[in-house]
Amino acid sequence: MTSGLLFACVGALLFVMGVSGVLLIRHLLRRILAFNLMGSGAFLVLVGLAQRHGVADPVPQAMVLTGIVVAVAATALALALVRRLHALTGKLEPPEADDD
Repeated sequence: MTSGLLFACVGALLFVMGVSGVLLIRHLLRRILAFNLMGSGAFLVLVGLAQRHGVADPVPQAMVLTGIVVAVAATALALALVRRLHALTGKLEPPEADDD
């Protein structure tokens, strides 16, 4: 097993763990962490599969670097929204939908 394939397999495992966390957990901070775990898994898969004959391809690496910057910005926005929700409601769970 090559190192690229190992990175891709671990990345796929992290992605699946993140997806299950996003779908199953109601606590918003934990959902944000699970979303970050899912993104990290996707980045690892991209880096792991972006090797040609043992040499890393620079294009997927640039995409991953850009993705990391976007993920940090999205995390900051999500944390700001959760903080505002906590200030308004005092809860860290999404409000229930009314069927009225």
